[in-house]
Amino acid sequence: MNKILAVEASGLVASCAIASEEKIIGEFSLNLKLTHSQTLLPMVDEVVKRTGTDLEEIDAIAVSGGPGSFTGLRIGSATAKGLGLALNKPIISVPTTQTIATDIFGADGLIVPLMDARREQVYTGIYRNNADGFCIVKDQMAVSIHELTAMVNELNEPVIFLGDGVPVYKTVLDEEVRVKKAYAPINNNVQRAGSLAVRAIEMFNKGLAMPAADHVPDYLRLSQAERERNEK
Repeated sequence: MNKILAVEASGLVASCAIASEEKIIGEFSLNLKLTHSQTLLPMVDEVVKRTGTDLEEIDAIAVSGGPGSFTGLRIGSATAKGLGLALNKPIISVPTTQTIATDIFGADGLIVPLMDARREQVYTGIYRNNADGFCIVKDQMAVSIHELTAMVNELNEPVIFLGDGVPVYKTVLDEEVRVKKAYAPINNNVQRAGSLAVRAIEMFNKGLAMPAADHVPDYLRLSQAERERNEK
């Protein structure tokens, strides 16, 4: 039975989990103003010890592959890649917005994760997650919040918004979204390694793992420093 070690560092939350197809065996998360370089490896070490897991038993390392915080993605990717190379295990790179959308199940309509990308831009995607399975309506993208509200209105279905971008753009959503909408509660609103592991196991079973050496984060757009350099 497949067993996955998942590490999540794409946003404000640092999280790690060990999961099989049957259950989340162990999961730690911290939503504090600490750098992921301070928290992620100690959390991985602790979840491995507490669950009595032999890392040689792990079938793959899952990581939130982006988009997200450039620094967080680099830390998460370096951690996953280092573990994968040391253990000779493949990496499953899960799109971040899919990880967030997996927090919601059985919703009537659409699930729309929002990550604040600054300058009225969001990282987002549009999904369904119900008894019929996880479905990608529109895959992850970097767009303006106004483009997103237009997409949601055009699809004309009930929608649940979640993610750290919701409090930033809630006023815009309230003003521009014309379909029935709801906002996820705080326990279903952020990246979690457990949700990452669920998506990763599905991807692993479809053969979507890669050699650790081949993994790179998907930033979806240039960093601020790169954009400013190009503008000059």
